[in-house]
Parts: sequence; C-alpha cells; structure tokens
Amino acid sequence: MSLKLSDTGVYLINGKEMIADGPDAAARVSAAAGHAVSESEARRGTIAYGILKEHNTSDDMSALRIRFDKLTSHDITFVGIIQTARASGLKKFPIPYVLTNCHNSLCAVGGTINEDDHMFGLSCAKKYGGVYVPPHQAVIHQFAREMLATGGGMILGSDSHTRYGALGTMAVGEGGPELVKQLLSQTYDINMPGVVGVYLTGEPVKGVGPQDVALAIIGAVFGNGYVKNKVMEFVGPGVSSLSADFRIGVDVMTTETTCLSSIWRTDEKIKEFYDIHGRSGDYRKLDPADVAYYDGMIEVDLGQIRPMIAMPFHPSNTYTIEEVQKNLQDVLHDVEERARVSLDNAVPYSLQDKIVDGKLHVDQGIIAGCAGGGFENICAAGDILKGRSIGSDGFTLSVYPASMPVYMEIIRNGVAAEILETGAVLKTAFCGPCFGAGDTPANNAFSIRHSTRNFPNREGSKLQNGQISSVALMDARSIAATAANKGVLTAATEFTGEFTGYAYHFDKTIYENRVFDSHGVADPDTEIVLGPNIKDWPAMVALTDNLLLKVVSEIHDPVTTTDELIPSGETSSYRSNPLGLAEFALSRKDPAYVGRAKEVRAAEEQREQDLPFDRMSEEIQNAVEIIKKQFPDISESNTGIGSTIFAVKPGDGSAREQAASCQKVLGGWANIANEYATKRYRSNLINWGMLPFVIPEGELPFKNLDYIFIPEIRKAVEDHTEEITAYTVDVSGSLKKFTVTLGALTDDEREIILKGCLINYNRV
Repeated sequence: MSLKLSDTGVYLINGKEMIADGPDAAARVSAAAGHAVSESEARRGTIAYGILKEHNTSDDMSALRIRFDKLTSHDITFVGIIQTARASGLKKFPIPYVLTNCHNSLCAVGGTINEDDHMFGLSCAKKYGGVYVPPHQAVIHQFAREMLATGGGMILGSDSHTRYGALGTMAVGEGGPELVKQLLSQTYDINMPGVVGVYLTGEPVKGVGPQDVALAIIGAVFGNGYVKNKVMEFVGPGVSSLSADFRIGVDVMTTETTCLSSIWRTDEKIKEFYDIHGRSGDYRKLDPADVAYYDGMIEVDLGQIRPMIAMPFHPSNTYTIEEVQKNLQDVLHDVEERARVSLDNAVPYSLQDKIVDGKLHVDQGIIAGCAGGGFENICAAGDILKGRSIGSDGFTLSVYPASMPVYMEIIRNGVAAEILETGAVLKTAFCGPCFGAGDTPANNAFSIRHSTRNFPNREGSKLQNGQISSVALMDARSIAATAANKGVLTAATEFTGEFTGYAYHFDKTIYENRVFDSHGVADPDTEIVLGPNIKDWPAMVALTDNLLLKVVSEIHDPVTTTDELIPSGETSSYRSNPLGLAEFALSRKDPAYVGRAKEVRAAEEQREQDLPFDRMSEEIQNAVEIIKKQFPDISESNTGIGSTIFAVKPGDGSAREQAASCQKVLGGWANIANEYATKRYRSNLINWGMLPFVIPEGELPFKNLDYIFIPEIRKAVEDHTEEITAYTVDVSGSLKKFTVTLGALTDDEREIILKGCLINYNRV
C-alpha cells in the first residue's frame, strides 16, 4: 500500500518515530523523548505552529489574527480587490503587493478590456507602491517562488493555488476581500487550524513525477475530508529524496485536498534553490520539534507510487494508469456515470469512442502553469520526446514554461529545440489551460494535462451550446510518453531511456528589464487608468431586521465548484465589471438563475425606494399576506427582500470572490448548504454580506422558487444566536418552521454581515 491514513492523532518523535495517540501514548512518548511531554506542548512543536505564532498579532493562539508578509494577485482578481480597497480608503500598499498578469494575457475577448485591466494594474502599482509583472513573463505562483517566498514567511494570494510550502513559506489562497483587509492593515482571522502530517519515505521510481504523488494523496483524502481546512505538514526522510522542483509540484496540488495551507521541512536542496535564485538570505532551515503532535498522519511510501491519472471531472477521481489500461471499459463506464451527475445530463457524454484496438487514445496533451510548467517537468518531458514525433494526425501537444527565466533556460540547454522538433508547440507563461481560456479542445475531445484542475468548463466546454470535452490530469512525464506514442495513453515508467538531470541556472535579467517594482514607494500623483469596462461596486444596504428570501436555484450535486457558480474561461474578461460578470452567474449550471435573481433584486430596489409591499408584484403581496398572519409588524422598512441558493456542498475549487459577489450584486442575501466545501468560499460570502446558512442533510424544508421568511435575523446575528428559526412560506397559506445555523463567526465577520459587506464595514 502506497498511502496510509491514521485513525487518531500522531506524535512524531525526532522526525522519525510515530506514536499513535491513545491511552498509553503519553508514557510511550515520554519514554521515546527522554522527558515528559504533554499533548498541548507537542502541538506547539509543528513547523506550522511556529510560523503562525510569529505572524499572529493577538495574544491568543486559539484565535489567530494573522498579518501576512506579502500579497499577490493576478489579472482576474486584482482589479476588484483594489477597487474594493479604494472604496474603503486605501492610500498605500502597506506590505509588498505583486500584481501578475497571467490569466487574461491573451487579450482575445471583449475588445480592449483585458489590456485595460493590465494598464489599471500598472498605474495602481505606481500609485500605491506595488510590483507589476507584465503579461507572459511568469505565472503568479512561479514568480512568487522565484522572487517572493522566504523561509518561515507567510504570503496571502487571491488565487487558490497560492502554495509555497516546499520553500518554507506558509501561503494561503483566499478570496479578494481577505487581501483587502490586509491592504487596510487589518488581519486574517481564523481559529488555530489542525495540522496533519504527511510522512514521506522512500524515493520515487523512474518515470514517476510530482503530479503522480499529488494525485495519489488527493485521491486518498478529498472524499473523506481528512485535511479539510487544516495545514498539511510534509515531514519524514522521504522529503530529502525529492528535488526542490519535485516538492513544489506536489505542494501546489495540496489545494485540491481542501486543506488551508501547507508547509514542508527544509534542507540543503531548498537552500540550493534560494542560492540559485540569488536569495540565499531568504533560506531558513525548518524542522518539527523533537516531539510534535499532528491531528492525523498520511504515510506515503514514495517508492510505491505509480503513474496516476485523474479522470474527468475532478482531481480526486484518481486511478493508476496501469489500472485504466487493464480495466479500460469499466473505468470509462464509471467516469461516464459520474459525469452524468456533474453535467446534469445536459449533453450526451461518452468516452467509449476513445478506445481503439483496446487502448485509450487521447486528443491533446498540455504541460503548463504553476503545476506543470516547471523546469524539471519540461526537461524530463524533453528527454522522453527526444527524437520522437507526435504525429500528423489529430493529437496535439503544447508546453507552457511557468516563467520567462525557465523558458530562457530550456532554450539555452537545448530542451526547447528537442520539444519543438516533435511537432509540439512552446508557448509563453499563461494560466489559460488551467481555467478554460487556452488550448480549448474540440467537442468530445479528451485532453491530458499537467495542470491543477479538471472540473467541467475548465477545458472550455459550454453545455448550454451542446459542447463538451474532457480533461484528465497526469504528470508531464506520462503526458510526454503518451505524446511519443502519438496519443495512446502511456505511463512514463515505460520509458527505457535515461533522464539527463539538467542543472538549472536562474537569470532574472528579463525581470530587471520588464517588471515594474516601486520598491514600496508610492506616487500618489499617479492617475489610475480606468478602461470603460472597469466599474465600481454597486451600493449595498445593511442587513435588515427581517429577511424575505426567494430560493432561485437548487443544486443537489455532491459538490458544487466555484466554476459552476461563476464559470471560468472567457467570462473572466468581465471580472472588472461586477454587474457585467454577474450575467454569467450559474450560467452553465442553472441558466434560469440570473433572470430569477434579477426579479428578486427588482423587488428589493422597489423596497429601498419605499414602495409599499402592497404595490409590489402579486407574488410578493401573497407571501407578505401569509407572513403577516403570524408576524403583523413586518413592513418594507424592516424586511429586506433577497434571493438565495441551495447547494449541498458549494465552493470547492477556486478562491475567486466573484462566486459570491455575483450573487450579491444580483440581490443575493444568503446561501443555504449542508456544508461549505472550503473556508475561502464561506469567507467570500461573509465578506460580501451574505449569510452562510447551514441546514442538516436530509429532505429540504423548502423547494426551488419557494419564499423563506427569517424574522429578527439582524438580532440573531448581533446576539450570536446559535439556532435561527426560519419559515417556508407555503402556498396553502401557512408558515412551515425549520432551523438554520450560521456556524462560527468572529465579531468582525458579524459586523461585516450587519453592515452589508466589507466595503460598508470599512467605508470612511
């Protein structure tokens, strides 16, 4: 067995010996350590605890108030973040803030609006004292690895794959409002997270790469929530068998486990990484204490990992490539059955035509982005492809180096030429293949990618237009082996040649020539460049005493991704225009949502203009008439009208705040869920003044298009009421009672909800 999950907490002694928590654990731990150790003391022995303590501004390590060292955003998110901060009184970036341009780099949709966003970013970097990385220079996370990460540091990014733990930096990917708080010198407030150890032993066999290890871990822990909202801490002797690039490739994928952050023990190989990048002083040796307590332990025997594939449509839908090859029809049938749930049977979906002569044929290979575009991945792919051809049929291969320094190095060492000779294409640093805006396959095509996600829509599908294609995740090595086999699925362990093991030489000249760095000096006289698509956030009102909510979408998928709440791809071009982007909300999951939400918003706008309930729509009048039988004091002055959606488990995936803000600007006042897939999505709801309601699993007390009345909701938020009474407005003329909860909220979060959103909370 390559992976094993502990059933209890685990003590780690001297980084090597593991003792499971239990009745005799204290005695065994004390004997092994040579002195008495309490659990509370051992909890302070993790690397994560030490870094969090250094960045906590409160006196309470159970309720953290974190200040980060640096911030980073890309061109899908930085406009909305800075616009929010400007509306709240921003004068200067108080800490280094790097604005990269790696998502909307192509400037291919919507006329000038992508490049307008870039010019906005450059002008803001000048005005507020930031750093601006132009398009095609580096993907956000590669630039952060090369230029920002520091041993023992903390970075907050507005992209979910903000992960630099392999370099000794605890990094967190969050929605934009959390970065706004940091820009306003506020804090990131969370309870002390649990820490799960990932104990590595052995070393990978030839042909196995970082994506294989990552997918094996994701497949083992996503479904059971083993690391949800916890920190993953990589320890054990196997860490030292991995190069820095290999560790980075595993680390970036920890996001797909739904963990909060990650951190690794560091050693000479990480020191060498900092030396190569000219930042030796930023290295710091990190190890757990002699005794450290972990809330769980994932044991990984690296030598047992085999080439993996995550089949559509989730990174946790994992198999070994060997298993797929041996049981091809059964595996594809299972994938098709799962897809019917993900796709709501909106389009016919079959992979059976990909079987030719008993083998799986794929149509496209991509090696790209923060996960796949690293130096070692590309060089290993080059070794496998050397002297081969990808063929002149339908199969294509594209390779995107993660930064221009990586690109320049593969040109200098000859790998670029070896890849190009095969018929593959080399492209610039761009995140498009990861979110549906680059190398979109044909309808019914099957793409294998060393990137981060394979959700529906991430490859460019538009179900409403009858278009569907599929993405599977694989390591660059096996993608290259498949390409060398002209599209027949092939594991890199079948490669009989040798891997060259090229040395990396980092040249930052292109950054010195092209990146704007204010060095923290703001120029308040700089005029911000505002293209016609860049719009301010609309005004948002405070929470009213009571709420009348209409359910405008009901989603019963086991998990709902942020890509389904607000699609990625070409829609990202409109993310500087709150109302313009909102037109795409749930468009590929529930096309009727926007129209329904707008109708509710129109009623709320009438209410804000003091129109009496009895002059609103007949539907509102009927609902109010039923409610007044039991609550005669409700009126348009004390009862807000809004929309809500129900989803079983919303918010898996991206950190994009727009998954929440689009609902808000369309009149959304709440979500109702059985649970939230990630902390970051729930935080986005709160920061946009939306109530993150939770109800128990089981039969719903309401259905789509029902009205829900929640009396004294403002008082409930103010009073920290744990169980809140709500009522379904039944068409028979009665109210049906049910209970919702809000979960843990900090005092600041309650105040944000009460005031209507983070902008109102901060507005001077």
